[in-house]
Amino acid sequence: MNEMTHISERVAAFCDTTKVPGYVVGVHRAGQQSILAHGVANVVTGAPMREDTGFLFGSITKVMTTMLVLRQVERGTVDLDEPVVTYLPEFALAEPGAAGRIRVRHLLTHTSGIDADLFFPAGSGPDALRAYLAGLARQCGTLFAPGEHVSYSNGGMMVAGRLLEAVTGTPYHDLLRREVFEKVGMTGSGTSAAEAILRGTAVGHFADPVTGEVRRTDMFMLPDTWAPAGGTPIGTIADLLALGRSHLGEDASTKLMRTVSHDMGTPNLPPVGMGWLLPTFGGTTVLTMSGASPGGVAVLAVVPEHDLVFAAYGNDPRALALHDELLPSLLPGRLDVAAITPLPPEPDLARYAGTYRSDQLRIDVSVVDGELEERITYEPADGVQEATFTGFVGGPFTVPPLRYAPVGRDLFAPAGMPVGELDLTSRQYLVSYHGDTGTGPTHRCSGGRMTRRVASGER
Repeated sequence: MNEMTHISERVAAFCDTTKVPGYVVGVHRAGQQSILAHGVANVVTGAPMREDTGFLFGSITKVMTTMLVLRQVERGTVDLDEPVVTYLPEFALAEPGAAGRIRVRHLLTHTSGIDADLFFPAGSGPDALRAYLAGLARQCGTLFAPGEHVSYSNGGMMVAGRLLEAVTGTPYHDLLRREVFEKVGMTGSGTSAAEAILRGTAVGHFADPVTGEVRRTDMFMLPDTWAPAGGTPIGTIADLLALGRSHLGEDASTKLMRTVSHDMGTPNLPPVGMGWLLPTFGGTTVLTMSGASPGGVAVLAVVPEHDLVFAAYGNDPRALALHDELLPSLLPGRLDVAAITPLPPEPDLARYAGTYRSDQLRIDVSVVDGELEERITYEPADGVQEATFTGFVGGPFTVPPLRYAPVGRDLFAPAGMPVGELDLTSRQYLVSYHGDTGTGPTHRCSGGRMTRRVASGER
């Protein structure tokens, strides 16, 4: 059975079982390329998912934003080790002096510490990123000192997008079209709903957690203020494969992007390069980035060692599990999970208890029956941001109390999850703790995102 036949069967079985409406996937290997599609792009219209159906790239856009910054580095207009404010004097944060310590490379390696993961200001048009930066200065501080930790950063990429506008005098969307879409052959890509409506484009869906019934999203895309992090670019599987093929080469910027910049050394967060996450499969490094959009999820993975590019999109967030099943099937070996340090005989769970915060998110951790219990609360800054975020996730953000059992030093897994099942999909559910105050950790990390420990009542 060839690999595309296997993929076709797995896609059909997965969608039939889960009721995920549609899926499109492509593989480039050793000069040969194949694309297949399954299901529907929109459950309301019944439009079929086709090989050339467009979809939102989501955070895969971060790879392209990084490419744009490195093009300016190649031209000598940007230095990675210069403070961002050298090029972008308007950049400020609510925490006095914090912005001045952040260097350009911190934006591209998710090490800036900017606390803006849930910051969703409204804005459209050529001044959208100016509006985003003005909001940062009013509302957002930092989670840690630049370079101290890795925390997946939407805010860092938005700042990088505005920096690009400042040094080139060109709006971000125009740069993206000229310097990425046109140069790598992404002929089906665009940056707006107005362009998407002129072609077949998939929309997202959400499954009811009780009935399983699938409904179409009420929100197609995020505002322009989120463009450089993944709010607006749209294209096809062929476009993502073209983007991936451009990273099979050996030019200086491509090599820099796939070189490990930071490694937190914990299994719930892979090493990071510039723009890429860098997990390993059987000792082989994979350049990968997933991209969530309202009710959809895309993925792009590049394996230079095997001349392999894998790209896929599903118009239901549950398709992430299928992405994570298909990619390893194309590679020799399985995901290497970082070694877990054995637990001490009697772990002091009380040292982890407390309140952890990031912008608009509060996590209360307590010890219950020999496990950690987490209560997560979304605290929206205003009605505009609440409407945007709840539209993105498909409804009110409520999470029931969650229990975690210790599985390693400063590492916890959902209660009942065997350590042997800490695979590509499930390791994102691990929680790790970092730093030490003498009485407990300074930070909590889940899903690649940090929250900082705060005193009782502190925001």
